[in-house]
Amino acid sequence: MRYAIGLEYDGSAFLGWQAQRQEPTVQATVEAALSRVANADIRLVCCGRTDAAVHALCQVAHFDTVAVRQERSWLLGANSFLPQSVSVLWIRGVDESFHARFSAFSRSYRYCIANRWTRPALDATRKYWWRKPLDADLMNQAVQCLLGEHDFSAFRAAACQARHAVREIQQISVQRLGSEVHIEVTANGFLYHMVRNIAGSLMLIGSKERDIGWMQQILDSRDRTLAAPTAPGSGLYFVGARYPQEYRIPPGLVDFPPAAGGL
Repeated sequence: MRYAIGLEYDGSAFLGWQAQRQEPTVQATVEAALSRVANADIRLVCCGRTDAAVHALCQVAHFDTVAVRQERSWLLGANSFLPQSVSVLWIRGVDESFHARFSAFSRSYRYCIANRWTRPALDATRKYWWRKPLDADLMNQAVQCLLGEHDFSAFRAAACQARHAVREIQQISVQRLGSEVHIEVTANGFLYHMVRNIAGSLMLIGSKERDIGWMQQILDSRDRTLAAPTAPGSGLYFVGARYPQEYRIPPGLVDFPPAAGGL
């Protein structure tokens, strides 16, 4: 049986998603919890691997198992074994054709900036603090040149292993919410550090250290050295992914289950 699972996590204390010798990682932590519920080893495949300190509002993964459990039992059992920084949002039995990574036709990320004079305390590990005033409207205008299909080599990390740098950004926007500035990006796929590299350059435009046309110049150059340094992982959130309707994959947190049946 194959199951899809939605996960929310605070990445602050993790060395990223992918299981490795060094711990803790999100993948290893969730696999250990599910394995206790299944009384057998569970291995997860996720939609988009996140780096150290990066968070997720609805990371999607799948796993295969011969263990027979109700969906409610999987969810409640796994959450009872997980630390407070990780939570299973939902779990669904899916057809074996479903693949958390390859079945997704879009993914969304958000970069959150605490834009204020004094450093944040409550959100110190969940937002990136930028002390200089940011013009969110200017940033939003500058970033529209990235819409559509382009070669994003200029925003690609040196360690990126993707075969090519062509991606299609379907939606992108910057908006101010009080003392926060949010960068929202949806695309058919992302390169390694792509969103964080875009965010780093946008902050220089927003603080008027660079002009509005600089983003287009960076994109056209295909030269990573011309863009700003990579923004820290603490401000980045994997928001979610979209899948064909037949898989019944929720876009985020599921409301309270019905009184009888379901979860």
